[in-house]
Amino acid sequence: MPSASDSSITSPRGGLANLLILILPPMFWAGNFVVGRAVNGVIPPLTLSFGRWLIALLCILPFAWKTMRRDRLRYLAIRWQLLLISAIGVGAFNTLIYTGLTTTTATNALLLNSFIPILIVLFGALFYHQHLSLRQGIALLTSFSGVLIIVSQGQWQRLTSLSFSQGDLIIFSAMVCWALYTLWLRRIPADIDRIGLMGMQILIGVILLLPLFAWEYLSGQTIRHFDGEVAAAFAYVGIFPSVLAYLLYNLGVDRAGAARAGLFIHLMPAFGAMLSVLFLGEHLHIYQVFGIGAIFAGIILASRRSR
Repeated sequence: MPSASDSSITSPRGGLANLLILILPPMFWAGNFVVGRAVNGVIPPLTLSFGRWLIALLCILPFAWKTMRRDRLRYLAIRWQLLLISAIGVGAFNTLIYTGLTTTTATNALLLNSFIPILIVLFGALFYHQHLSLRQGIALLTSFSGVLIIVSQGQWQRLTSLSFSQGDLIIFSAMVCWALYTLWLRRIPADIDRIGLMGMQILIGVILLLPLFAWEYLSGQTIRHFDGEVAAAFAYVGIFPSVLAYLLYNLGVDRAGAARAGLFIHLMPAFGAMLSVLFLGEHLHIYQVFGIGAIFAGIILASRRSR
């Protein structure tokens, strides 16, 4: 399997298009965290997860169905890999996120989410013999320090006062799922059409989530009220962080490698801060500027072509 250092995001073959492919998913996922917290208490977590992927399936099927039928024998040949990445990347990851957000803080969720690039590198080195260069290691630590600056609001003593709950363990287990999803996704043959592959992942995820949603509904946990805001929340999570972000992330992993693609997840708290300024009327603080700068510095360092 090719290592993460085989290609450069900023190479002539990649260029600006590849950079945008990797930047957009964390922006959409940052919005997913915001929406997930906003509807907490209104939409049960399993209902939100199932509804999200059902909407995503309806959106992608018109574009993916023809390819899914054509490649069905290829899917059968990699059925166990396909089942695994669908179960952890579609079924488990988002369900665990929504469940964890009911009992943990936004600060903790962002901090735990930022461990994904580290987990990708760690699991890649332990299980898949992926090489991490000194430059990439420095880039990873630089971008992670930017996350810590944002989370701690520029006051490092805040990190020592963070308390962790059961929800944090649930969130961290979701991070493990995403790290494995990223590495296993890299092992899917690159010539398999990514839109059809995404359609199959979502279809399998919806089938796996259906009994969980039914259990939650029959246990009395239902949507408290359905209005325009709830509909907008479902529409957003079903389209942007699901269909668009997953397609772009799958493409980014294929082009840039698991380690580099995972590093861009550090942009989520940066985008979270920007979205809060744009849509929630919050102010941009100097520590956020420094944190965002450190994140981008790490990404640029990791994206430079190796000599």
